[in-house]
Amino acid sequence: MAAVRLISTSTVHAANGRASSGRIELNTWDIQKLQIGYIQKGLLFPKPKLPLQYNSSGNMLIHHLKTSLSHTLHCFPLLAGRLATTQHEDDTISFFVDCNNAGVLFIHAAADGVTISDIIKPVYVPSIVHSFFSLNGLHNYKGITHPLLGIQITDLADGIFIGCSINHVVADGASFWHFLNSWSEISKGSIYFSKPPVFQRWFPDGMDIPIRIPQSCVNVEQNNEDFILPPVRERIFHFSKENITKLKAKANAEMGTDKISSLQALLSHIWRSAIHNRSFDPDQETNYRFVVGARQRFQEIPDNYFGNAILGTFVTMKAKELVEQGIGNSAWRMNRIIAATTGESFKKVFECWPASPSFVTLSNGEALITSSSPRFNMYGNDFGWGKPIAIRSGSSNKFDGVLTLYCGAEEGSIDIEACFFPETLEAMANDQEFMHIVTV
Repeated sequence: MAAVRLISTSTVHAANGRASSGRIELNTWDIQKLQIGYIQKGLLFPKPKLPLQYNSSGNMLIHHLKTSLSHTLHCFPLLAGRLATTQHEDDTISFFVDCNNAGVLFIHAAADGVTISDIIKPVYVPSIVHSFFSLNGLHNYKGITHPLLGIQITDLADGIFIGCSINHVVADGASFWHFLNSWSEISKGSIYFSKPPVFQRWFPDGMDIPIRIPQSCVNVEQNNEDFILPPVRERIFHFSKENITKLKAKANAEMGTDKISSLQALLSHIWRSAIHNRSFDPDQETNYRFVVGARQRFQEIPDNYFGNAILGTFVTMKAKELVEQGIGNSAWRMNRIIAATTGESFKKVFECWPASPSFVTLSNGEALITSSSPRFNMYGNDFGWGKPIAIRSGSSNKFDGVLTLYCGAEEGSIDIEACFFPETLEAMANDQEFMHIVTV
């Protein structure tokens, strides 16, 4: 498959001269993400059939997207800024975002001869998709010298891909899609956002601001530098609303309850198959790591809060228990962990973290981990020429065992991008119990 060809690189600034909106002190939820990579998600569209696509220079669409992005950044000044630090006299360091309108990276590229079918038809996600994103290979702490947001528009033979990379220190998944939803609204012609962002970070009452971390605990330049991306592949598994409903009913029936959600049942189904097909020792413990959102559990955090508002947690089971006991048991354990995660849980972790700082890091095959959510508005992103036909992600934060969740194009369906070693994916494809629920 042809390589991606660079057409142009530029910097887009917030419109109307909003060059400085002060600084935003980062909190615990933000700082924990310093050592991992940017969030990278993108939208695949058919080629726009609009007059602005076909002028003599052939770049009116790019001009339109740059202009609408600039207007969007006017209300998202944080994304046009840079990370910054303050060195304190007691050998501690604090982090903030300098909203200085340094601008975002904007790349126009082309994948000559590559079609939509070349992207969505193969069993495995083609590696060229990773080239549809900018700021590849950067850890979030590099936001001190690199843009916090990178946009890449890649022309295909019969389509267009809009790839977005956002520094995870300044945004979680909900905020990522909040920005894309807002940009698409402006691009389509809206004057106002349906969901204006709130950037002011939350801190517990009485907590010292900014949060100071011992300089010796940071050393971000030395962490994760030895992480080597393994030879993993990615495959999209599609689950229809009907099959998800069947899984939910099965899980609840096994446990004699009605509290297990559709997503918990589905994730349990995938967890069992992945562990079964990775040939784990029956007595080996296996972890499933996932995040719980604060916006739904913490009244101090509004729904339009733009930042990180998530707490990582996990379920642990022995491989033989997971495989032998059906999906209900593991789904129920997920349910109980989530139910026990309250606003007080978030607050306690938040308050204790500065005394013993720890950071989210990458790993290889030690556990399954879920990122993103099918609840995000992905297919509603209409930039003025129709809705996307597929969602794909970049190479950032990929390792053996990562499951990325997307809503499906059909209402109530879910797509899961499974990132595993090829032999695991092949074994899962031959697992009749697992594939019985997958919709081809």
